Amino acid sequence: MLIWMKTTLNIDDSVMSRLKQEAARRGCTMSELMESALRLLLTAKEIQRPIPPLPTFKSGGPLIEISDRDALYEAMEGR
Repeated sequence: MLIWMKTTLNIDDSVMSRLKQEAARRGCTMSELMESALRLLLTAKEIQRPIPPLPTFKSGGPLIEISDRDALYEAMEGR
């Protein structure tokens, strides 16, 4: 069962003009073209893009051995 919802959109005149031209060129209604465009837009957001890798840098290595509790306290608190 198809359910259609009617709504009102405020569209800039230049965009509306291009919408009418494109709908006429494709031989479809402006509603069909708008629905297709919205579906593409909403589907594109659902596609997960790969996460870029985290940046890396050379730190010069650790200053202390973190498994050495006394060395950690000395570095943090100056004991």
